[in-house]
Amino acid sequence: MASSKALELSAERGAVKGRAKQKRRSRASGPQHELTALALKACLIARDAAYNIKDLLTNSSPMALLTLRDCEKELDQIERDIDERMPEAITRVNEDKARELLACLKFITDLERIGDLLLSVALRMESPGGSPDEEETTLMVEMATILHTMLDQVHEGFQKRDLESARSVLQADSKIDRICQAVFQRNLVEKRGQRDLSDFNVMLMAQALERAGDHTKNLAEELYGLIEGHTLRHPPKRRPAAG
Repeated sequence: MASSKALELSAERGAVKGRAKQKRRSRASGPQHELTALALKACLIARDAAYNIKDLLTNSSPMALLTLRDCEKELDQIERDIDERMPEAITRVNEDKARELLACLKFITDLERIGDLLLSVALRMESPGGSPDEEETTLMVEMATILHTMLDQVHEGFQKRDLESARSVLQADSKIDRICQAVFQRNLVEKRGQRDLSDFNVMLMAQALERAGDHTKNLAEELYGLIEGHTLRHPPKRRPAAG
C-alpha cells in the first residue's frame, strides 16, 4: 500500500514538472514583444564586447577598441529606448508578458553596465603604462573568455527559457572571482615592494571584469526568476505533506 502511494506521488511530481516545462516552452514560443527583441539584441552586443576585450588583450587590435566604443553606445541607446517605451508597453500586455517586460528592464540595466565596465578595461589598456604583463594578460583573457560564454548562455537561456543555461552562468561566476583574486594576489603579495602605477591599473582592469561577471550573474538570477516564477533568494513555500 505504501509503495503504491509512493508511486502515485512520484507520478504526480513528474506530471507537475512536465506541465511546468510545457508552460515554459509555450511562453518562449509565443509572439515576441519588440522590447524583448531589443533586450535579446543587447545580450548579443554585450557578448560581442566581451569577445573584443579578449581580442584587445590578445592582439592589441585597434578595431577591437573601436568596436567596444560602438557596443557601449549601442547599449546606452537600447537602455534609453526600453526606458522610454516601457510604461506604455506594460499596460498593453497580460501578466506573463508583463513579467517578461520587467525582466527586459532589469536585463538592460545590467547589460548597459557591462558595456561600461568592458570599455573601462579597454581605456585602461590604452593609457600609459596600462598594459598587463604576459601572465596577467593570460589571466584576464581567461576571465574575458568565461564572461563571453556566460553572456552567450544568458542570451540562449532568455531566448529559449532554458533553466540549465541560467544555472551554468551562476556556476561560472565563481571562476571569474577566483581568477580576479589570483591577479590581486600577484600584484599585492608577490610584487610587494616592486609595485608601480601599471600594477594598480591591472588590478582595476581585473576588478572591472569581475564586476561584469557579477552583472552577468544578476542576469542569470533574473532569468531563473522569469522561468521558475520565483527568485533564488525567495523560493516558494513548501506545502505541508498530505496526511
